[in-house]
Amino acid sequence: MAMHVPKSYFQNMMKEGTKHLSGMHEAVFSNLEACTELYKTIKTCYGPKGLNKMVINHLSKLFVTNDAATIIKELEVQHPAAKMIVLASQQQEAECGDGTNFVMILAGSLLEKAIDLLECGLSPSEVIKGYEMASEKCLEILETLVCHTVKDVKNKEAVLPIVKTAVGSKQDGYEDFLAELISEACSKIMPTQRTFNVDHVRSCKILGSGVLSSTCLQGMVFKRNVESDITLVKDAKIAVYSCPFDIGTTETKGTVLIKTAEELKNFSVDEEKLIENSVKALADIGITCVVSGGKVGEMMLHFANKFNIMVVRLMSKWDLRRLCKSINATALPNMSHLPLRRLVL
Repeated sequence: MAMHVPKSYFQNMMKEGTKHLSGMHEAVFSNLEACTELYKTIKTCYGPKGLNKMVINHLSKLFVTNDAATIIKELEVQHPAAKMIVLASQQQEAECGDGTNFVMILAGSLLEKAIDLLECGLSPSEVIKGYEMASEKCLEILETLVCHTVKDVKNKEAVLPIVKTAVGSKQDGYEDFLAELISEACSKIMPTQRTFNVDHVRSCKILGSGVLSSTCLQGMVFKRNVESDITLVKDAKIAVYSCPFDIGTTETKGTVLIKTAEELKNFSVDEEKLIENSVKALADIGITCVVSGGKVGEMMLHFANKFNIMVVRLMSKWDLRRLCKSINATALPNMSHLPLRRLVL
């Protein structure tokens, strides 16, 4: 039979600041109460009529949301028992992308009922055994409660009722309209072999109208103006650069000695000719649109307008990668050469 280690000796063996709790009231009830307090904080956010919570994190950043995943992430829960519920909720988020609030409310409700059972005289092992039996019974009952099955995920009409239930809890009143758009977008890009990538569906917010003016477009939308005078190109051939759309600079500093005004004039003409030839080379192979991940030079822009080439500048490298993926292109790091197969769609 194992000998009980006295509390004072046990604390002496551990590092300073260690707490040792034992017994029903010290250990069990304190852990259950911590979990139920977290659950009571989150449960008012549940459902389409759920309340928003204002959370200020350690960086003094303000969040106003009713999403349980965001709230528990910014709360930084430290209690060991409450942290187990947080980990279960985060695992639900990683597996399904939704249902974090439901996991916390279900776990909190079970633990809240467990307090009443323990106060009635049941032991923790008896409560656990009862919950395990209830879990097995629930899994049997759930199989008989199937109300809708989706066999073809590319069928928009079949997916629509499923999407509507998920959207209804977040956008109450707009679920019919938004579910139509989401179903259309997801069914268009749903792969047959690989898993669905949520990054393939993006949203772009444009000021000046409401939710009901939203529409679904095939392709990429960037909320910014073009750099050139050409604003519309149909059936475009696109060149994508991750570098600035400008003449390259040398790695080392150089000095040009100009003695006469004629030499200065010829120097500027030679530079213009070099830039013109670079843009003309793009036009000669049929390029009608250039996308750059850096700045656009004024002289390059002038000759792009001359050869009717639209120039677009993207500030984000992630947007540049998404564009390359959507048009099946490869972004070139410099403008020194023009391999057709790599940069033209």
